[in-house]
Amino acid sequence: MKRDPLALEESLAELERGLLKRRRATLATLNAAAEWPSVSVDGRRAVDFCSNDYLALARHPDIAGAMADAAQRHGAGSGASHLVAGHGVEHQRLEEELAAFTGRARALLFSTGYMANLAVIGALAGRDEVVLLDRLSHASLIDAAVLSRARLKRFAHADAAAAERVLAASNGTAALVATDGVFSMDGDVAPLVELARVSRAHQCWLVVDDAHGLGVLGASGRGLLEECGLDAEAVPVLIGTLGKAFGTFGAFAAGATDVIELLLQKARTYRYTTALPQPIAAATRQALAIAAREPWRRERVLKLARRFSEGARQLSVPVMASATPIQPVLLGSLARVLRAQEELLAAGFWVTAIRPPTVPSGGSRLRVALSAGHSEDQVDALLEALGRIIARLPP
Repeated sequence: MKRDPLALEESLAELERGLLKRRRATLATLNAAAEWPSVSVDGRRAVDFCSNDYLALARHPDIAGAMADAAQRHGAGSGASHLVAGHGVEHQRLEEELAAFTGRARALLFSTGYMANLAVIGALAGRDEVVLLDRLSHASLIDAAVLSRARLKRFAHADAAAAERVLAASNGTAALVATDGVFSMDGDVAPLVELARVSRAHQCWLVVDDAHGLGVLGASGRGLLEECGLDAEAVPVLIGTLGKAFGTFGAFAAGATDVIELLLQKARTYRYTTALPQPIAAATRQALAIAAREPWRRERVLKLARRFSEGARQLSVPVMASATPIQPVLLGSLARVLRAQEELLAAGFWVTAIRPPTVPSGGSRLRVALSAGHSEDQVDALLEALGRIIARLPP
């Protein structure tokens, strides 16, 4: 786009006409720990059904206290990248605890999941090699494949047989297969057992971004890999985020010692950015400990997910098939989903409308995100409001 104010104005106007212009809402609470999931959305009170805070840890007073204490000891910022002067004792302890939690030899912290995905694929895939992604992979995996200069190929969503056909046609040039564990907009899960088999058969790395599964799925909350019974040999590289179930911020990659050392040495998104503040690492360590000793959080959010899914079907609310805290209500058109979002807010519920390009054209939806902090009454009230509002939406 040329440097032309009129062109910028027209581009923004086109988004507005197409109902695709995003607007930020400003959320506030007077007492986060006591009030959430009740929030103020641009001044209107509502129950928050948007947050990825699946275990209701983001506002936990012990986690906030750990952050405050660490800030007093270590300062608010790290001051440099990990490889210069920014790697502190809290970072080191958290990496060791994440490695133990995931059953890997080592873990490496990143500032965001986006950075972690760019790092892993950039380090493990070379120019003209093939990187194979699920059709619905997160944007960060897609961008990582493109920036790696590898040849990006896609396979049909959650279809390991389709992945195997692409690998067979790649004539040994495939470097890795990457997928989300839990898909953030659909709430369904990847067929990891089958993908592990085909990746091993074709001597490819299997990289799993389990951002929405860690802390929630598995007998002890270790994510989709634990639920599928897959170890570090089956899935050599695991990526996780800390700002969802664990309620803080940042991300990590975990794997064998040499894999993590390669990332430390080569990953531009690790070398050339300031390290996470140590207070965030300290808060995350506290979150991991709470999640481990309070399994009721994981059990509760999954129970609420089942309650919502079953209730939606009884009320003819078009919920997509999902056994995770992500419960998408598929409405199709932009106009329908935006009107539903506005009417839900008026009724006291904050549920974000998800539109293209985040989801495919015709796939606009309300993304209901459940948390251990919700009550059954709040879930039931949301279902009642959804049933009433959707019934009167225009086709």
